Amino acid sequence: MPSDPRVDAYIAEAAPFAQPILTHVRELVHRTLPETDEGIKWGMPAFMIGGKNLAGMAAFKAHCAITIHGDGRQGAGEGMGGYGKIAALSDMPGDDVLADAILAAARRIANGGSALEPRAKKPPVPLPEDLKQALAEVPNAKAVFDGFAPSHRREYLEWITEAKRPETRARRIAQTIEWLAEGRKRNWKYEDC
Repeated sequence: MPSDPRVDAYIAEAAPFAQPILTHVRELVHRTLPETDEGIKWGMPAFMIGGKNLAGMAAFKAHCAITIHGDGRQGAGEGMGGYGKIAALSDMPGDDVLADAILAAARRIANGGSALEPRAKKPPVPLPEDLKQALAEVPNAKAVFDGFAPSHRREYLEWITEAKRPETRARRIAQTIEWLAEGRKRNWKYEDC
C-alpha cells in the first residue's frame, strides 16, 4: 500500500524523539497487515481496513500514543491509547504484542464489521406503575414516549427510577410528562449545543 503523504508530513513534523516511534509503528502495521490503508483522522495518523478503523498513533510534546481499536486497552494506561506514554522505542510493547492486537482487531472487522467488541445489550427498564398512570392521563405525552427510540425511553426511565426520595420521583414524573407533552427528549437542553 502506498504511503499517505499526510502521514509522511505528520511524522516529519513530529518532535525528533517521536519520529522513530511513529515510523516503527507505521512499518509494523503495514508489515503485519499489508492491505491496511492509512490516512489522517482526528488530526492523527490512522490505519484502516475497508474503511473501518483498525489502529492509530499520535505524537505529543513529550510522548507518543498507540491505539488499537477494540483491544480492550483504551484508557488502560497513562495517556491516550492503552499502551502508556511512549517516549522512546524502548517504552513500546514488543512487536509481537502489537502485531497480535492488530491481527485480533482485523479479525473483529472481518467477522463483524468493526474493530470494537459489540456491546452487551442493556436489559429493558420496566415501566413503573406511577409513570404508566401519569402517561395514561396525558395521551399526547404517552404517544411521544411510545414513539421514542428505546434509548430515549431508557433515559427517562432511568432518571425516574434512580430517584431516592418519593418527592424527587414525583417531581421527575411531573417534569417527564411536561417535557413529553412538548415532544422533548430527556436531554433536550443539550441537543443544540
